[in-house]
Amino acid sequence: MNSPATHRSSQPPQQLPASHLLLALAIVAVWGTNFVVIKISLEAFPPFLFAALRYIFALLPIVFFIPRPKVSWGNLCVYGLATGVGQFGVMYYAIDGRISPGLASLVIQTQVFFTIGFAMFFAKEGLRPYQVVAVAVAMTGLGIIAAHTDATTTVLGLALVVFAGLSWGIANTVSRRAGAINMFSYVVWASTFSIPPLLIVSLIFEGGWESMTTSIASASIGAWLGVLWQSWGNTLFGYAAWGWLLSKHPAAVVAPAPLLVPIFGMGASAYFLSESLPLWKVMAAGLVIAGLVINLFWPTLREQSRKFF
Repeated sequence: MNSPATHRSSQPPQQLPASHLLLALAIVAVWGTNFVVIKISLEAFPPFLFAALRYIFALLPIVFFIPRPKVSWGNLCVYGLATGVGQFGVMYYAIDGRISPGLASLVIQTQVFFTIGFAMFFAKEGLRPYQVVAVAVAMTGLGIIAAHTDATTTVLGLALVVFAGLSWGIANTVSRRAGAINMFSYVVWASTFSIPPLLIVSLIFEGGWESMTTSIASASIGAWLGVLWQSWGNTLFGYAAWGWLLSKHPAAVVAPAPLLVPIFGMGASAYFLSESLPLWKVMAAGLVIAGLVINLFWPTLREQSRKFF
């Protein structure tokens, strides 16, 4: 479920054509329901091996048919490590018994605030009042989640997914600094740097070579379909289609779509995995999403209000 960094546009907001709107909904549906696929596939593969397989199939054989993007190897390396190890490796580890998939789909959206923080650090900008409110509202939601930890959602799991959000924020910042690039090619080539550390972590902490080969040999067709869904559906289709939409429309028009990811994630987890949706989860989700909405839409709402008052 990983979206490339968006860029500001001076163009006025426009309405997405119906076909483009359906594509945007398809992307966020893939990213949201992907958390269910992760949970099911983790029954066959240990988390870091699962993440390694995801990037192996995202890299091969496509890397032999597309040129390397015009960006430094260092940039590709940082992006690959941030997404492969920091974001997905750690998030898979968290979902493997430490946090429920639905809540993970919500908490990972903290990446928005980390992305903003890094942008402010590099641009030497201060935190604006509405952003303080947005962060406070979202943190209240996370506080509610932390106050309701149990066997399915632990403090460690919550912390790990927040760290995954931090890693996603780093990846967004690095991809933004790469400039105008082919995002599909960028994701494929960056996978080169995701695979080795994930395999090393798996070898050291997940039972060694014997455990790795046993998992691969005994995995069902369904588990392998989960790997391919991660590689081709979530990574390659999601990134390529999202980058295409961003190239066709102002960022302000397309950027709100990922706000639906937690809705799909929590809904799919409730439907397919029977994950409960008590009132506190709904409240926490509402607060986190409200914080994201405030951060995204407040400047536009303020400008619109000035036209009427």
